[in-house]
Amino acid sequence: MAETRLHTCMLCEAVCGLEISVDGERATRIRGDASDPFSRGHICPKAAALDDIRTDPDRVTTPRRRAPGTSTFVPVSWRDALDEATTRLAEIQDRHGDDAVALSLGNPTVHSYAAMLGIILLWKTLGTRTRFSATSVDQLPQMLASLKMFGSQTLLPVPDIDRTSFFLILGANPVVSNGSIMTAPDVAARLKAVRARGGRIVVVDPRRSETADLAGEHCFIRPGTDALLVLAMLNTIFREGLARPGRLGAFTDGMERLAEAAEPFAPEAVAPITGIGAEVIRGLARDFANAPGAVAYGRVGLCTQEHGGVAAWLVNALNVVTGNLDRVGGVMFTTPAADLSGLAAMTGEKGSFGSYTSRVRGLPEFGGELPLAVLAEEIETEGAGQIRGLVTFAGNPVLSAPNGARVGRALQKLDFMVSVDIYENETTRHANLILPTTFGLERDHFDLVLNAVAVRNTARYVRGIFAPAGETRADFDILADLAVGIAARRSSPVARAKGLVARVTKKIGPRRLLDGLLRIGPHRLSIAEIERHPHGLDLGPLEPRLPGLLANTGRRIDLVPAIYTPELLRLRDRIAQPAAASEAIGTPRLTLIGRRQLRSNNSWMHNSLRLVKGREACTLLMNPDDARARGLKTGQRVRIASRVGAIVAPVEVSNEMAVGSVSLPHGWGHARESEGSSMRVAARHAGVSVNDITDEHLLDGLTGTASFSGVQVDVSLEIAAESVALPPRREHATTEPPDDRYLSRSLRHL
Repeated sequence: MAETRLHTCMLCEAVCGLEISVDGERATRIRGDASDPFSRGHICPKAAALDDIRTDPDRVTTPRRRAPGTSTFVPVSWRDALDEATTRLAEIQDRHGDDAVALSLGNPTVHSYAAMLGIILLWKTLGTRTRFSATSVDQLPQMLASLKMFGSQTLLPVPDIDRTSFFLILGANPVVSNGSIMTAPDVAARLKAVRARGGRIVVVDPRRSETADLAGEHCFIRPGTDALLVLAMLNTIFREGLARPGRLGAFTDGMERLAEAAEPFAPEAVAPITGIGAEVIRGLARDFANAPGAVAYGRVGLCTQEHGGVAAWLVNALNVVTGNLDRVGGVMFTTPAADLSGLAAMTGEKGSFGSYTSRVRGLPEFGGELPLAVLAEEIETEGAGQIRGLVTFAGNPVLSAPNGARVGRALQKLDFMVSVDIYENETTRHANLILPTTFGLERDHFDLVLNAVAVRNTARYVRGIFAPAGETRADFDILADLAVGIAARRSSPVARAKGLVARVTKKIGPRRLLDGLLRIGPHRLSIAEIERHPHGLDLGPLEPRLPGLLANTGRRIDLVPAIYTPELLRLRDRIAQPAAASEAIGTPRLTLIGRRQLRSNNSWMHNSLRLVKGREACTLLMNPDDARARGLKTGQRVRIASRVGAIVAPVEVSNEMAVGSVSLPHGWGHARESEGSSMRVAARHAGVSVNDITDEHLLDGLTGTASFSGVQVDVSLEIAAESVALPPRREHATTEPPDDRYLSRSLRHL
């Protein structure tokens, strides 16, 4: 007989509460938990498919060893697997140095509190400086802005979406992403509520996205020019006396310097480059500054571009100048039950930037990590510090890193590689060993990271529902065993001494570690107390926390950190050469951007049939004017070529794209030449990898973050390919409705 159990969806940042009907070892139905005070019964299609991954016959459920010289994996015992992994990795470090073994983490890591604690343990034990993660292909610019302005990389401002009256969204699609560095279940309903109470939402994006449709007000912008737009808004605000920092002024340094920095960026100067008219920019600046509570929010599209670092800083600066930082209805800081920023302040580990650089290209570290864009070259290039061993955790850099094809070739050159993962995929197939973890409903769950960026303070701890599949082990246990085993096999006394810490930490375990964090947190909770509220514990709305929360010297906001000065000079050069900019825009090449999809988040979710079936998802969106100029029609397969490679995908013609820009989604490309994987459903719905044409040398000039938004591509008809039948795509009005003040027409001057 079926029983009802509670759990949490861990497939994206929304952390929706789930009500699950369980019959034996099967989840017969998954619904949203209507009693969850945060998600209030909301789920998206991904949650309904959550148990597809746990029960997937393609899932790796026993340790596997790749037979030497082949691509075939065979089962191996845990004892033998861990012995081989720790022996080989310790030998590499003893022979070539600590940095010769690298770590590469995928973003599912943050969806497991135990994995986060285990990764820290393994990293500290290895002592390596060659660590990589999804940070440098996602939110690094925002974390750097927090480090430089507020003193800690973990102090990330969160939109107070439920109380704002003006929501400015740049390079984000929260209706589809379910929020990003803005944990907010049912974003669509929350945005509708903004409009219902008389507020406004303006979306700035090269694509009229699902969020733009809901907002009703949208500006097309040329990819990579968001920083110029925000500078022009600041220019208007300072020139017209609209700068009103309010109480922030008492602990903010640099207001006059910011006004001076924005002076060259008048709306008329940036309009030809951004594609947004000068009067539209002025109107946007005035309305934002005069709103009783306003949010400027930028995400992946803002960060992953040529000027992503400076753009993320400027968004924060705009919120400060208008008094909307740490203000109800603006952007605020959370008070989570387990306070990572507070812990960072206590331990002095508030973050770092540029304390060392990558060997080959000299790109800066951030928070002890190097940009993922250098992974391949750090493996390929001989010399001291060359990466010879690699541990990957829940990541697929062959599909997620810039120039993924090169990454795949580089992985074959490693002396040894271990993947802690649930699938044999495009990356893990290169490993010598695959160590399988438990997943989803098999685990206890607490949102250690995502509660720190939630739009309301809540806490929920749930127990695992099902027994571990096959011989899978908990992720913390695997990571701790690797740490203990490597330390025990090292010849260095310092390295072996780390083994004692690893053994003690392993014995304590993730649950007791988390309980300790909760007990010293701002709410002085415990796991037992939270478990007494099985639907979740509501800890209240976000509240003003500055200046006490600031981690800078003197607890002051540094409005204009010196690190951004060179980037401002680059932007001044850009507007000083309008002729060159126009000439570049007039070329037949198109600018590629990414896009989010509701049924997709990472490559590993593409083996769920219910998420990938139906309409083909991996298509190139193109404006009708651009399609007409190339003689293209919806359904035709086109060749998309950049400096680093070419791929073929069906084109979809739609006026949701600005002229001059095209869009491909991320995470696809499962049928790679001579590579394959064990993900059979994904292989039948393969798509193509946008990162096979993403240039690893096209980066944010400041942070080294991959510039996915801004790759220049040539698009042409693939003569030999057959067309694909695609259902009609939604279309948008090409004229401006009276109430849509900022809706831009197609940018025919691009």
